[in-house]
Amino acid sequence: MSRLLRGSRTATVMAAAGGAALCAAVPAALSGAAATSWWFIAPATVLAAVAGTLAPVLLAALQRGWERAEARDLVLMQDCVVSPAGQLPFVREATDPILLGVHPARDADEAGLWGASEVEGPPRNRDGPRVPPYVPRDVHHRVVELVAAGGFVLLIGESTAGKSRLAYEVMRATLPDHVLVAPLSRTALAAAVDRASRLARCVLWLDDVERFLGPEGLSRSGIGRLTSGGGHHRVILGTLRSSEMTRYMSHPHTRPADDTAPSEAREALEQATQIRLARLFTTDECERAHTRVWDSRIADALARAGEYGIAEYLAAGPELLGDWHDAWDVGNHPRAAALISAAVDCRRAGLTRPLSRRLLTALHDAYLEERGGARLRPEPHEDAWEWATHQRRATTALLTPVEGPEPAGSVNVFDYLVDVSQLQTAPAKRVPDRVFTAALAHADGNEAARLASTAHDYGLYAIAARAYDRAVQEYRSRLGATHPKALISQSNLAMLLRKLGRLEEAEHCARTAFQGMREVLGSDHSETLTAANHHATCLFELGYLEQAEAAHRSVLDARLRVMGAEHPNTLASRADLALVLCQLGSLDEAEAQHRIALDTRTRLMGPEHPDTLSSRGSFAGLLRRLGRLAEAEREHAAVLEARRRTLGDEHPKTLTSRANRASLLRRLGRWEEAEREHTVVLETRRRILGDEHPKTLTSRNNVALVLRDRGLFEQAAREQRAVLRMRIRALGPEHPKTRISRRHLAATLECLERGGGPG
Repeated sequence: MSRLLRGSRTATVMAAAGGAALCAAVPAALSGAAATSWWFIAPATVLAAVAGTLAPVLLAALQRGWERAEARDLVLMQDCVVSPAGQLPFVREATDPILLGVHPARDADEAGLWGASEVEGPPRNRDGPRVPPYVPRDVHHRVVELVAAGGFVLLIGESTAGKSRLAYEVMRATLPDHVLVAPLSRTALAAAVDRASRLARCVLWLDDVERFLGPEGLSRSGIGRLTSGGGHHRVILGTLRSSEMTRYMSHPHTRPADDTAPSEAREALEQATQIRLARLFTTDECERAHTRVWDSRIADALARAGEYGIAEYLAAGPELLGDWHDAWDVGNHPRAAALISAAVDCRRAGLTRPLSRRLLTALHDAYLEERGGARLRPEPHEDAWEWATHQRRATTALLTPVEGPEPAGSVNVFDYLVDVSQLQTAPAKRVPDRVFTAALAHADGNEAARLASTAHDYGLYAIAARAYDRAVQEYRSRLGATHPKALISQSNLAMLLRKLGRLEEAEHCARTAFQGMREVLGSDHSETLTAANHHATCLFELGYLEQAEAAHRSVLDARLRVMGAEHPNTLASRADLALVLCQLGSLDEAEAQHRIALDTRTRLMGPEHPDTLSSRGSFAGLLRRLGRLAEAEREHAAVLEARRRTLGDEHPKTLTSRANRASLLRRLGRWEEAEREHTVVLETRRRILGDEHPKTLTSRNNVALVLRDRGLFEQAAREQRAVLRMRIRALGPEHPKTRISRRHLAATLECLERGGGPG
């Protein structure tokens, strides 16, 4: 195609120079070049027809169009599965499923596969096939129907569940004469969509769809371009691991209200017909597998079908996981194990592109030290890389080298290891801070947003803010300051700045993002309303209570109208409004809003969903204001226990729950216990957030109140003076928290003067 374009361009340029001869020269050139596509002929014909004074202008435009077409074609051919002739293949020519992402299988037992003469089967290749015979899944015929109908079909399941093999077999059996467009990375997706949109019959193959989401990636408009209209049969056939689906597309009734996953990715995935594929085979699927036991790999997998999925076992997932774990043994391959651990955590943090050798080398030392360092007798670096990238059991390597435009030595990690690690959700098993910091330097705008979302979930607000700032800057430089992606990232950045206590900066960031989205997306767009809610919360924390109330009511009214009463964002608006009403003293309405949010969240999401726990904590605060102290303390204790278990002791939300409960203990007269709890929270917040963060100052003020209760007035007054000075500097003299500090200090000084009890 590139040669065709170059030849045709030369012919047309020469024809244009001929002036009056252009009308004859261009068609001849086009005919000689075999150019028949309308997108090529039409511009050249127009040029020929107006070969007078407009010819140079149109020729320049045509020249630029040719250059863009050549560039797209070059990208497509360099970063796409092609036929031996270097062209896009037909589906029937795609005879190697491994090239399309199917996991190769373990080595077959030679005696079982080739030596059992009494077992009949298909003709045998002495080299042994790298994939075993296909076992049809229960959903096979349903997928056939969907693919035959056209559109976007997405298979979802755990790593090694058999998604890619099912998609491959259905595609080969159903659409053999379609052109196969299989880009290898997001870099080539735009060119792939462009080419596919000009084909009447094609399959756009997207194995591991998460690799194709983001800037210039799979979008709602691109999907519509391929699937809408008539006169064609185009299929987008993709696979997605369950963990990635959860990241982008958790159910609207279980997605946290402050979810920061990129909305354009969710919108793209919502266009697909989704088919779930279980890891473990059903009874019917196992019976079908029994007809293929002439392949010893199938027979071995069936023997373990109660513990592992057949596809999982065939891909040697459990064994490769064991190899990784065993590599940590002293004198084995601990350095390789550390490299693999670094790669797994980079994936879990949000990086989707191939991982550079430089990045993993820089990260792996910390993993080694955590497991024993020199006592493990780690092998030399080159030995570690050779072991980690060595193909095992004829299936795959733990780290697979990647060829192409990526930096030399880049690798992909076996996704089975990522999924297994991600299932270990205890706080101690989460991705370390250092991984986010290192990965951010290697991330594009989309990956920076993914890193920010994960860091936010872990409570790493400073890292999340840096990641969102990186995303904002990249989107602005490439797409413009008013592009929705830049504005959405800016709005999310404002949320993080607020949580970091940078309130004035957060308010300005949220306000400008909200105003920009209102102009670009409209007032009722979900992202516009999210930005408006972020801005309203900034106003609340800055102490502008009346403005915050009006803003939250406006967002709530819009969300009720657009999203409905039970949407998580609508419930979040109720909860946010209730907090403002509580501060304004409108306790009856605050209680009504809190009850609606809490009851609905409990019913739809369960009692320990993050949103439900937030509602329970806020409602407990209201109970305290109403004087129902024992009831409030029980609620705070329940929320604290759940957050400790699911988030860990040092997550910001856990610390908030611990501080709230300690305040109730103080009100109940359990001063020693309250002081101990407040002191732990203060020390942790100082270490994580710094001395002048608003929450650190709140903890310091809480400790001072307990000191005053215990009659230690001088110590209490000293702490309260320091808090007041810092609040005046950080929040201003009229902020509600500054006024509270003044009242607390005045009461302590009064106690100090009279030498009496608490004020």
